[in-house]
Amino acid sequence: MNLDLLAIAAHPDDVELTCGGTLLKMAQFGYKTGILDLTAGEMGTRGTPKIRAKEAANAAKLLNVSWRDTLGVPDSDVKLSRKYKLRLAGVIRQVRPKTVILPYWEARHPDHYHASILAYEGCFLAGLKQLPISGEAYRPFKILYSVSYADVRPTFVVDISDQYEQRRKAIMAFASQFHPKKAEPPSKVHLAIDHLEEEMNQLARHYGQMIGVQYGEPFLQKELMKVEDVVKMEVRSI
Repeated sequence: MNLDLLAIAAHPDDVELTCGGTLLKMAQFGYKTGILDLTAGEMGTRGTPKIRAKEAANAAKLLNVSWRDTLGVPDSDVKLSRKYKLRLAGVIRQVRPKTVILPYWEARHPDHYHASILAYEGCFLAGLKQLPISGEAYRPFKILYSVSYADVRPTFVVDISDQYEQRRKAIMAFASQFHPKKAEPPSKVHLAIDHLEEEMNQLARHYGQMIGVQYGEPFLQKELMKVEDVVKMEVRSI
């Protein structure tokens, strides 16, 4: 399988919250998209790996992704081990994505910032011919970073106004996380997920407003962007 776009994140629902609208939009453009969850989310306060796997499959259908899998890294222990770098490199050789979306390299959750570096290094190693894994050497062309929840100015924002409601359904497919049973006792630990639905609405509107649309998802790239026609550039300056 040759994917056009692959999003990699630490836990099930991370991709949906950060770049789900973009994945859906690219699928609607006719591109083959995919999601790689590094962990099964087994350390989450709510839900079980089995429940979360079912929710992830339902969310993938709502986002029209062509492929989704879990790398098998232990939740709460995402780290830069040689074992998982090679395993991730093997996946990159298998699905051969042209563009990869990674989490931003700074985050509140250790799994998130470790996932960013682990995924980048796995993408790089996949291109080494002498790497002791199966598959033909391959390296993605473009690496993008999703910065929805990062305190950083994005390089560009994708208009997801038409995809927003479907993205919301994909996020809400993770009912164990966002709509726990009322009989469940309240957690004594602060759970960021309790505020994510409100935050995702605010952030999407904020980034949409920055480019003159209703909803947007922000991204950062380390390279300069090439522009051919400065007369046709979008987003009003004054």
